[in-house]
Amino acid sequence: MEKTKTDAPGKLQKPRENASPESRYDENFKLNGDYRSSLPDVQNASKEEICGANVPIMQVGMHNFKLPLKFLAHDCSVRELEASVTATVSLASDCKGINMSRIMRVFYEFADRIFTPDTLKEVLFRMKAQLKTSRARLRVNFDYPILQTSLRSGLKAWQYYNCAYEGFVDDLDIFRKIIHFDFVYSSACPCSAELSEHARRNRNVYCVPHSQRSKARISAEISENAHVSIEDMHSIALRALRTETQAMVRREDEQAFAELNGAYVKFIEDASRLLYSEFNADQRIKDFEIACIHLESLHSHDAVGVICKGRPGGFTAGFSDFKDLIC
Repeated sequence: MEKTKTDAPGKLQKPRENASPESRYDENFKLNGDYRSSLPDVQNASKEEICGANVPIMQVGMHNFKLPLKFLAHDCSVRELEASVTATVSLASDCKGINMSRIMRVFYEFADRIFTPDTLKEVLFRMKAQLKTSRARLRVNFDYPILQTSLRSGLKAWQYYNCAYEGFVDDLDIFRKIIHFDFVYSSACPCSAELSEHARRNRNVYCVPHSQRSKARISAEISENAHVSIEDMHSIALRALRTETQAMVRREDEQAFAELNGAYVKFIEDASRLLYSEFNADQRIKDFEIACIHLESLHSHDAVGVICKGRPGGFTAGFSDFKDLIC
């Protein structure tokens, strides 16, 4: 198809008969309203243009568009961090497609705001209105820094946590907000510890019990009018498991960490239940799912576990992407 040429900026002109289209980029071209309205809009074509089955699509949208966002810390300071956004909407059966760029434009309307889980609600309702859809969901992934103090030396270093804010709005405009938080810890095996002590007591043999770097991914649905910070999520997980990996250590810290692991040995079943106990006690958290992985140093495979609150209509402990937890 021949391209339409322009004389004046933005003015339409029919191509000469049998003229070949030119390979050029016109840096001086100026867009006007008439030219814009002439542009084809394929994604909004009639239902007769639908390819394949004329059925609804549950999610369609954009994944991993990045931008800097401002996040509110527990002490009310503001941190600007790189964020990765996934945003999708539902599509009715008689609609050919959505305007993908409109999702990004809607999100950028909030780019200068301080971003919290409650901000998701505003963005999602704006997405529903702008894209004329019945459901919308949004996930914002980011790495959040918390300054960690070493166990005995008092040294300080930044520990980074993989986090996400996720929100949903359904057909009835019911909003749900979820915080995903990854907590990396050490898990010393109780069985190995007892067997090592048995060898020392009975045969005077020096043994080293095995332990491994481990991770818990906590997904917590926050109650409608409640606020939970990333620091809160960290504090709850640390209170449950105690043996968080360290960012900066001296010899006295390494010794302290060995003592800490000895004081809080744990199977993956223990870790799952300890986390359950602490998160279940927080009234701000409506529902939760916790997936753990222990990267075994004894075995060539990993130990995994999933637990959830068991709330009707909530999380189902269906997590299965354990490879994503390897740290």
